Parts: sequence; C-alpha cells; structure tokens
Amino acid sequence: MKRHLNTLFVVTDGSYLSKEGQAVRVKVEKETKLRVPLINLDGIVCFGRVGASPALLGACAEAGVTVSLMSRHGRLLARVVGFTPGNVLLRRTQYRTADDPDQSAFIARNIVAAKIANCRSVLLRSARDSSNSQVKDSLQAAARSMENPLREARHAKSVDTARGYEGEAAATYFRVWNDLLGGKGFVMNGRSRRPPLDPVNALLSFLYSLLSHDARSAAEAAGLDSQVGFLHQDRPGRPSLALDLMEELRPFLADRVALSLINRGQVTPNGFRTSESGAVLMDDDTRKTVLSAYQKRKQDKLTHPFLGEKTTVGLLVHLQARLLARHLRSDLDEYPPFLWR
Repeated sequence: MKRHLNTLFVVTDGSYLSKEGQAVRVKVEKETKLRVPLINLDGIVCFGRVGASPALLGACAEAGVTVSLMSRHGRLLARVVGFTPGNVLLRRTQYRTADDPDQSAFIARNIVAAKIANCRSVLLRSARDSSNSQVKDSLQAAARSMENPLREARHAKSVDTARGYEGEAAATYFRVWNDLLGGKGFVMNGRSRRPPLDPVNALLSFLYSLLSHDARSAAEAAGLDSQVGFLHQDRPGRPSLALDLMEELRPFLADRVALSLINRGQVTPNGFRTSESGAVLMDDDTRKTVLSAYQKRKQDKLTHPFLGEKTTVGLLVHLQARLLARHLRSDLDEYPPFLWR
C-alpha cells in the first residue's frame, strides 16, 4: 500500500500553528480552522506572517515533517528539520560522485536530456490541441529546433557542456511561450527570475519554489544530501540536488499547471501587481488558486515510465530521488530520469 504524503500550505496572515495530540492545529484569530494528523503530512509551508509553537516544531522534526517558512512572495526564509535521515555510506558515495567530473556529467546529462524532452512534449501537445495553424506551425518548429540540443545533451562529456545545451533549448522553449498563452491577456517577455518582470514569470517562479520544496524533502527522505548536486554547483545555502531533481519535472508539473491556470481563466492579469522595484507579485486570492491547482495536480495518477507502476504525480519526485540513490549505490547502471510519454 502506498500512502500519498502531502503538504499543508498556510497562507493566511496571523495564523498560528500548534500541536494537538499527534496533529497540527491551525488557528486564525483564536478560532480553530483546521486539524491535520502529522502522519498525513510530509511538509508544512507557511507564507507570510504565520506563527508556530515550539512543541509543534519539535513534533514535526521528530515525525520527519519539514516546516518551511516563506516570505509572502514565495522566497524561502528558513526551514525546521529533524536529524539527517538515511545512512552515511550513501551520502559519502554522493559526495565522491559529485567530486568526480565524469560521474557528475554522467548523471547531469540524463537530467538535462529529460528536461529538454519534456519541454518538447509541452510544445508538441499544445500544437496538437491548437486549432490555430500559425500557432501549431510555430510550436512544431520550436520543437524541431530542440531536437539537436536534446541529441547532443545525451552524449555531453562534461557538466558545462550539458548546461550549454540546456540553455540553448530553454531559449527556444520560452521564445514561443506567448503562443501557448491563448490570448488570455498574458504576455511573456522571456524568462526573468529575480525579480519576475511579468505575471507569467511570477507564476512560474512561484510554482518552481513549490516544486523545489518538494524536491528538497524528497532528497532528504531518500537519505541524500539536498545541498550536493551534480548539474548545479555547490553554493552556500543552495539546495543543489533538489534543483537537479526538479529540472526534469518542471515542464510536466509546474509549466503545465501554469498554462492550465491561464488558459482556463483561473488566473487573470488583474491578480498581479507591479511593485516599485519592478517585481511582479500575485495577490492573495491568486496565490490560493495556484496552491490549490498545484495540490490537485499532485493527486493525479499515472504509470511511472521506468518502474511501470501506478503512482501519483506528487510522488514522482520521491521516486526519482530513490532511483538516484539506487544508481549511487550501483543498483542501477545509470540514473533513469522521468520522461513524459
């Protein structure tokens, strides 16, 4: 039996979280709004001005429930975690592999190739569903342009080379995103992150931060060090392995959620505002809509292409973390990334 662990998102300013038996209780203005057993959670993500009792934080650490404190705009401020799980031998192997340029490239190129392949799938599926011949041609042409970086990435001899093909494919991919937006009043002017300069980028950045949180939890739950990656270089405070794990899932999970929200009219340009610094931010109602759609998407079911087993979208990143651990333990000859079929 598989249990689909889930994440509790708290977005209401002034919320206070406390321990009630083996459950977390959420109060707003002294009124209990929600109780969730800790056994049903793998993470709690708090946005903005949210408080928590020391007793709850201790119980979460003991139960393996990660508590992440985010700014109102989705930037990670701090995390509360328990002792590092897993065994030290696996982590030692991870460190040795990360220090070996050839072995790092062996893993990184699979991750990059899967990301490019999944981006192509986003374009080709949208082209197939489009009734506009001009849009269809544009998306298909972009997908064809990504064939070369995809082919070359699969044989990249170094991490830097793999990154180069990733950048080439990403430029092509985001160049045609306006064709994916269906004329809903959204316009994307290339990919911008710090800060996002338009509503589409704000939406993507927020979804990527949610996926990053899940990937970090998955890495650590598999006994890996989420800070030591293969595609992403070490940097203080940077969850490099989590960033590695999320790359192949961005198109399938985050990008598809963003496009669905826009094309179904669940979010509108009016749900975003531009700050004095130029950063584009989403309002509270839009943020709640995005969180709900992301959580709902994680409940969708599919058959894992490598394992051939039924699972949920939310468990994919956990399965990939375990497959990576199996490769590091030499149980698998190479890391099998997630390929959207």
